[in-house]
Amino acid sequence: MKPTNLLFLFSDEHQRASLGCYGNPVVQTPNLDRLAERGTTFANAYTNCPICVPCRASMATGRYIHQIGNWDNAFPYTGSVPTWHHRLRAQGHQVDSIGKLHFRRQEDDNGFSQSHDAMYVAEGIGELISCIRENPPLRKGRNGILHAGPGESSYLRYDARTVANGCRWLAQHAQDEKPWALFLSFVCPHPPFIAPPEFYARYRHADVPLPNQWRREEWPQHPALDFFRRYFGWEEPFDEADVRRAIATFYAICSYVDHQIGTVLETFSALGLDENTRIIYSTDHGAMMGSRGLWGKFTMYDEAAALPLILAGPDVPAGKVVQTPVSLVDCHPTVIEAVGATRVDEDAELPGHSLWQIAQEVDRSRTIFSEYHAAGTRNGMYMLCDGATKYVHYVHEAPQLFDLTSDPPELVNLADSPAHQPLRAEMEQRLRRIVDPAAVDVQAKADQQAKIQEFGGEEAVLRRGLSNSAIPGEAPVFHQVTRP
Repeated sequence: MKPTNLLFLFSDEHQRASLGCYGNPVVQTPNLDRLAERGTTFANAYTNCPICVPCRASMATGRYIHQIGNWDNAFPYTGSVPTWHHRLRAQGHQVDSIGKLHFRRQEDDNGFSQSHDAMYVAEGIGELISCIRENPPLRKGRNGILHAGPGESSYLRYDARTVANGCRWLAQHAQDEKPWALFLSFVCPHPPFIAPPEFYARYRHADVPLPNQWRREEWPQHPALDFFRRYFGWEEPFDEADVRRAIATFYAICSYVDHQIGTVLETFSALGLDENTRIIYSTDHGAMMGSRGLWGKFTMYDEAAALPLILAGPDVPAGKVVQTPVSLVDCHPTVIEAVGATRVDEDAELPGHSLWQIAQEVDRSRTIFSEYHAAGTRNGMYMLCDGATKYVHYVHEAPQLFDLTSDPPELVNLADSPAHQPLRAEMEQRLRRIVDPAAVDVQAKADQQAKIQEFGGEEAVLRRGLSNSAIPGEAPVFHQVTRP
């Protein structure tokens, strides 16, 4: 494959089902839909951890969370494990980032040649409260949903700023001789659920489809899911009007992100970059958006764990939909190959494979892996998915097993079905070839306890409160939380 530049567009919390090119008849994402038409779309792409900070560390390093120890939002990437940014920079490529990183702090060597206007975790520390796994404080996760609607937010302004910076960067580097890589990263459609009024006006609430199992009587009963609802304050169901308004707002923010991407792609084409630059679009994880009585990310259901993933540019099949399962760790070799860099021996054992090559191949079975050790859980959870079957392993609790061929919405848990016990056993064996679930759970909790002690113990962590991720130039806001 001929080396080219690479524009890596990355958003935050963009649910796969909330794009037109993934079959949504209501949401308006014309720019990403056109990108998919001239490129390749992956139908079975997944995150390696459904929460921001760990996922981004995994995507950067090409390694699973249990391999790098970035367990939750209090364990941001520090620069200690080499990334694809380090590899490109070491081989003389300009590799810059603009926008959200959610790494530790600016002073760390994160591998980029330059990081422009980057968002890091609050105070270089992050979300310490997530480390309290035993008798954790409960959060108030209702107000943002109840007050969803039109307005203005710092996140919306930040993404507009990111686009302006990105367009300037492209103009400055359009004539570079050596292939470059630009990681252009948006913070939307991550909450708050505040959408620009002109985008919000596009969506009639009555047209918005309701999510899977959103009514209380339909909620799947599982100890881990019940705990999520209690932890985040979702035990009381939201009424239909609240759910529709929140989803309409989310769709409007997705359309806003699509509009911003359209601005970048217009500049991109005007600069003549179409013939010598490849494009990747993806996100860090999805969003539950009321499905199963859950919001946010945090789970292994497709609403949260599945991703949109689109490739376009030279040598990329046009209009193709790939069924082969992929995940964000595949981005590491993908970026290396795109610009013509050499894969170093140290990276030979990384689990990812080049998406450019997978896009050229016939569809095949492939097992991807995800894990979660963060907010809202008492114990670790792990997922395997091969496109036909999804297996979710909960430490100390019953698993889930879904037949994605006959049950794409994941409505029927087959884990206790006598006929499916051989499949359940096979999936657990596959999981244990990747990870020891119980041992990793113990290690994650030990590291989290050590982090709590590093910052003065649980009471000190509770006094610090829960912080948001502030855009550059603004101070984080801390909210108090209480124990049950």
